[in-house]
Amino acid sequence: MLSTVPAIISANPMIQSDPFPSLQSAWDCSQLFSNTQSVGPARSGSSSIEPNQTQTHSNSGLDESNQTLSIIDERKRRRMISNRESARRSRMRKQNHLEKLRNQANRLRIENRELTNRLRFLLYHCHRVRTDNDRLRSESTVLRQKLSDMHQILLFKQLQQFSSAWPCNNVTVMSEQIPPPLII
Repeated sequence: MLSTVPAIISANPMIQSDPFPSLQSAWDCSQLFSNTQSVGPARSGSSSIEPNQTQTHSNSGLDESNQTLSIIDERKRRRMISNRESARRSRMRKQNHLEKLRNQANRLRIENRELTNRLRFLLYHCHRVRTDNDRLRSESTVLRQKLSDMHQILLFKQLQQFSSAWPCNNVTVMSEQIPPPLII
């Protein structure tokens, strides 16, 4: 089996030292195939194709495959960079959104605290107003009763004065009169 290995591979120092030099760098496959020559299948000596012609055709095929691989690798690299940028932007948007939500939550807590304090203040004053209103209503009831009592007293006094002015009330009964003393 060792006899089927071409002499080009064993004589090439690039292949003997590191068979995969492109793996050490950023996936550039052009270095892998640039120094090596294509070796076709083992042929019999009666071949009509010259070895130089085979190498030329296979080198152009390698160049095309290298270009295809480099284009694919470049696309992968661009897509990877684009995905990283997109993920970074997404994280930034998420972080900004969370910051806005935190600010809004703090603002709403402060507003809630202020509204709660205002509500307590209004409830306290509402209670005071109701208490004052109840007191004033009871005082009003007492004063109305006093006014009504005074009005009745005034009416009674006016009635007495009016009744004393009538002439029939001036007539006295005879039995009530004392006879004049007789002078003897």
